[in-house]
Amino acid sequence: MKELEELTREIREKVKSGFDGIIACEYSGIVREAFNKKGFNFISCDFLPTEQPGSRYQGDILNIIDYHTGFIGSHPECTYMTNSGVRWLWNKDGSKNHDRWVKLEVSVKFFNLLKSKIKIGYLENPIPHKYARDGFHSVLNGEWVDGIGKYTQVIQPWQHGHGETKATCLWLIGLPELEPSNIVDGREQRIWKLPPREYRWKERSRTFTGIAETMADQWSPELIKFLHSLIKTK
Repeated sequence: MKELEELTREIREKVKSGFDGIIACEYSGIVREAFNKKGFNFISCDFLPTEQPGSRYQGDILNIIDYHTGFIGSHPECTYMTNSGVRWLWNKDGSKNHDRWVKLEVSVKFFNLLKSKIKIGYLENPIPHKYARDGFHSVLNGEWVDGIGKYTQVIQPWQHGHGETKATCLWLIGLPELEPSNIVDGREQRIWKLPPREYRWKERSRTFTGIAETMADQWSPELIKFLHSLIKTK
């Protein structure tokens, strides 16, 4: 426990003083490294170990997010908010699936908490169902739970060099919409068609390298301006 506390304290200090950005809920390191190749100093954060060497904090993003003033990108868990899973909110007899609604509430509140911390950055998720987007009454206490709101834009892998379809929504804060960087042929739903296996969810959650590189290319100017503004206020 003491070692964990010391590690957390060390990371907090690094985040506070040395990093330009955090990519939260990213075990792959793909977006992190795309920005680092542009000359930034980014760290990734996830409960899982990083798949490639680089600066990372293995743990809860909420442990460090309040110590960071730069860019925040986030890829929060989508299982309970995605439109493709809305049918699981209801049992076969038409009643509410209580456990599913509770997990939806946790997911939506986590998403909104992350969004409230971002001064410049984004959140990424598949197309959400209407309850996640617009809000709903809690099955726990009947109180209203605010939804995550409508996304800023929808992008596709085939707009950025990958001949596949996978609608990806971005909630942008202080950033311009991404412009297509490399439109290619091919509209295969490879990710959706992956056969059931233990780590299928990991393969489905990785950011396409072409999208990550486009983020770094097109958002670098805004990030540089933001970082300069922080320097001027010190």
